[in-house]
Amino acid sequence: MLTVHHVNAFLLIGVCLLASAAAFRARRTRAGGPVAHLLALAQTLLVAQVGLGLLLLSRHQRAADHLHYAYGVFALAAVLSPWLYAPDDPRARLLWFAVATLLAAALAVRAWMTA
Repeated sequence: MLTVHHVNAFLLIGVCLLASAAAFRARRTRAGGPVAHLLALAQTLLVAQVGLGLLLLSRHQRAADHLHYAYGVFALAAVLSPWLYAPDDPRARLLWFAVATLLAAALAVRAWMTA
């Protein structure tokens, strides 16, 4: 289970960075389906990562640093916040998702460093 958590962490960081870059680029052009799918994949991987972390906690496998959990929760809150707070304008909404996904990637890197 711990190996899956580690592999998913690397996938999560890579997909978040790719999705954020694609969303920033799509703001200048047209945001199509692939950008939306990348953003959804990043969110799905993050939710899965938190779920895997909770499974590890239920097995009494804890991270060395307690900040690890805070970074995971903050990354999840960052990537879910545009669903609640982003404006209705499509370009501004895409900017919110791009920034939130980039922030989630940074927080995931920090969580990996404290594991």
